[in-house]
Amino acid sequence: MLVFMHLIFSNIDPVFISSDELLSDSFPYKELLNGILWEVEGKWVVQGAVAVDIGANPSAEGADDDEGVDDQAVKVVDIVDTFRLQEQPPFDKKQFVAYIKKYIKLLTPKLEAEQQEFFKKNIEAATKFLLSKLSDLQFFVGESMHDDSSIVFAYYKEGAADPTFLYFGPGLKEVKC
Repeated sequence: MLVFMHLIFSNIDPVFISSDELLSDSFPYKELLNGILWEVEGKWVVQGAVAVDIGANPSAEGADDDEGVDDQAVKVVDIVDTFRLQEQPPFDKKQFVAYIKKYIKLLTPKLEAEQQEFFKKNIEAATKFLLSKLSDLQFFVGESMHDDSSIVFAYYKEGAADPTFLYFGPGLKEVKC
């Protein structure tokens, strides 16, 4: 299995700063804007209660409707739950632009020369794309909630019941497990 972690922290002690897994190859992604953004489809899933039909008819046997196991079913988004992503407050335009500038400054030196040129050439289009959806975005970080970590964005496509997640592809480091 492959997991994707923060590239920004690749030369720093990952236990101290961030060893957050943000994505794995269990969740296929589609590249957007020349691969600067990765799009991943999330899915709402139910965890907890399991309905088991044993074929009995409780009403015929005099049982109450609410008799039985009191399991607590919880709906979660698979990606958020799997990688223990932590939702953050929304950004306004000024905060978002400040985050992007800081992210570019932190990430660029971690990229190889060829990747740096590619990143610099394409990050503006990705920023404009995200800014166009800013009011619809949810913001997530890894479990460690480190300030300099990559943000994972989520939004609902028109008419969709499940969220779509966006990652900065160049900011992820592939790690074999």
